[in-house]
Amino acid sequence: MSVTWFFVVVLLLVSLVGCHDETETVTEKPLPAGQPLALVEATIADIQAAILNGSTTCEQVVTGYLARIDTYDQSLGINAITVRNSAALATARATDARLAAGETLGPLFCAPLLVKDNYDTHDMVTSGGSIALINNYPPDDAFMVRRLREAGAIIIAKTNMAEWAFSPRQTVSSSFGRTANVYDPSRVPAGSSGGTASGVAASFGVAGMGSDTGNSIRGPASHLALFGIRSTIGLTSRDGIIPLAFDRDIAGPLTRTVEDGAKIFNTIAGYDANDPLTVEGMREADYTKFLHKNGLKGARIAILGALLDTDGKDPEIASLFAAAVNDLRQAGALVLEDIDIADLSAHLNDDSFFCPRFRYDMWVYLNSLGDEAPFLDVNTLLASGQFDPTAERGLNYFKDQPLDVAPDNWQLACPTWPHHPQRNAFARDVVAAMDAQNVDILIYPSWTHPPAPIEQADAEYKGDNSQLIAPATGLPAVTVPMGFSQGKWPAGLQMLARPYAEGLLFKYAYAYEQATKHRSSPPGFAELQ
Repeated sequence: MSVTWFFVVVLLLVSLVGCHDETETVTEKPLPAGQPLALVEATIADIQAAILNGSTTCEQVVTGYLARIDTYDQSLGINAITVRNSAALATARATDARLAAGETLGPLFCAPLLVKDNYDTHDMVTSGGSIALINNYPPDDAFMVRRLREAGAIIIAKTNMAEWAFSPRQTVSSSFGRTANVYDPSRVPAGSSGGTASGVAASFGVAGMGSDTGNSIRGPASHLALFGIRSTIGLTSRDGIIPLAFDRDIAGPLTRTVEDGAKIFNTIAGYDANDPLTVEGMREADYTKFLHKNGLKGARIAILGALLDTDGKDPEIASLFAAAVNDLRQAGALVLEDIDIADLSAHLNDDSFFCPRFRYDMWVYLNSLGDEAPFLDVNTLLASGQFDPTAERGLNYFKDQPLDVAPDNWQLACPTWPHHPQRNAFARDVVAAMDAQNVDILIYPSWTHPPAPIEQADAEYKGDNSQLIAPATGLPAVTVPMGFSQGKWPAGLQMLARPYAEGLLFKYAYAYEQATKHRSSPPGFAELQ
């Protein structure tokens, strides 16, 4: 079935239902007669085509993913999944019934998704990685969760995260413990969206959702051989997502293919009246229209040389990056060896870019829970001891900031984007450099070092480039697999573009992905029989 015909069949119409949360154990059921659907590395299109041609049902697809979680997550010490949606199978059955009745469903129908534990879900616990919120059932869904359900996706489970999203290094929470990297459980998956990344990489769901304040989508995606996107601030909503720094936080997909990333992004991107930073009229009508195998022909790309040697480059990752540059050229791109960004060193060392607004932003979020909020001030956690040791440093860092005063009104004001002069100057300098060289995107390794040993997550935290440009400037960036160091540890190629140029990022990432095919599944997570 062609992609064009497929989407004629599955135009967006109606939403699916959600229910209450609990854990259930399932056993994979046999598929109907015909070519069985392999869930390992399956795409959204694979699942939907198999359902439409009668090879499987939505119920069997969801059953199969839940069986993979049961079989592999805890037994192999991964701990990617926190809670599963007990209504997932009922929702799948409802999907099958509606298809049988001839109804037209949404573009993500029967896409089983994993969602990070900081997204509000009315039917599952949302703890933000904190034991203090272990009984938090928000009154409604986050904007993105609601959009995904309306498009027909099924939220089958929530995923573990670094507590309060503080850590880019590792994924440890007081609510659900530590998550390991599925390519090597002795290594970190990075943070804070490590649970989503490991879960998607091991095919516990077809795709997943994470959030990124500095690194937390692109870092885990890089460490798990995934595609991940941090979009332009203003293009996507953060409503209903537990914040770290509201005017730096971004939410979005982590996927095994660029195509699936574009399909999910189509659903979640756009203006939201409940997010005051979103901007109307800036999204593309269809991000999948940018997916062309020859999309790199004529592209003008510049290497950001200042990010090639962060923390002392690892020689194998340096070699992978050099090979990626050659692959881009072979695919038809002109790649400049470096680009000069005005005052780059000063920008990279400017501490004013990060506003320590967590206490205030959490006060806003906790108030949104209404009478069910267990507390209103995260400072109460310091006295209670309700946190993992990995979160103590972060809680102490923010404790002296005002509780109920917006950062714009602090005695030493911390202006909210887009009114932050230093952040705006950084963005202007990056775009001006791109304009001067007439380049479309900048590239650099997402990390210049491999995933750190899990027992030395802090000491061996090196080479995290995701923190350095995109969050402060608000510019969009993606990471896409560029190979494996030592043949086993994933590495990512990062691409950064001008504001609202997500379509171009999808175009170039897809063309690079199709030319290289670096993605491969982790060992030890075979198809269930």
